[in-house]
Amino acid sequence: MAALRPNALLISGYLACIAPFAWAQSPATQSAEIVLDAASSEMDYRTNTLLFQDLLITQGSTRVKAERARSTGLDFAASSWTLSGGVRLELDGGVMSSSEATVIFRDNRVLSATIRGENTEFEQQLRNGKRASGKAREILYDSASATVILQGDALLSDGRNDIRGDKLVYDLAAERVSAGNTAAGDRVRITIRPPAETNTSVRPPR
Repeated sequence: MAALRPNALLISGYLACIAPFAWAQSPATQSAEIVLDAASSEMDYRTNTLLFQDLLITQGSTRVKAERARSTGLDFAASSWTLSGGVRLELDGGVMSSSEATVIFRDNRVLSATIRGENTEFEQQLRNGKRASGKAREILYDSASATVILQGDALLSDGRNDIRGDKLVYDLAAERVSAGNTAAGDRVRITIRPPAETNTSVRPPR
């Protein structure tokens, strides 16, 4: 990932303090068994692609689910999957859902995913017991850099702190959110909700 400008670094550190989005990572290994389950499948010889209905692919904790899927083949060492309808991806402890997605398999594991369409959302159970949730016009997952990028009217929230921007990058390994780019004119808005006040006044004795 490109080096952040100074202001982005300051924002990144600030966001890491107020919104520690923590991902419990348990990535699938290349040796883990891949199981594909579908209601039906067919071969399209005109485009040399496989078509599936009601697809579910599992590999360890990784799950890829969609109502319809089109694949360039069953070779998970190198294949591309176009998903539509009720898309749900469970990757590295995060859950992403939408109406459309493209998933790339390399070396028998998910290499990357692009999630878009209606109701493009993401959520994750945090280590502090809270739940992080986010949405954007498009969400990009990359296993090599261990990042999730929300771009286009992006929002991340832990229920108390909201972070909004055109592009939000979450680093899974560093557990840090970065946002804002002065050169591109991007801005970020952070909403912090103070905890509810408790009445600490001492009543006079009766």
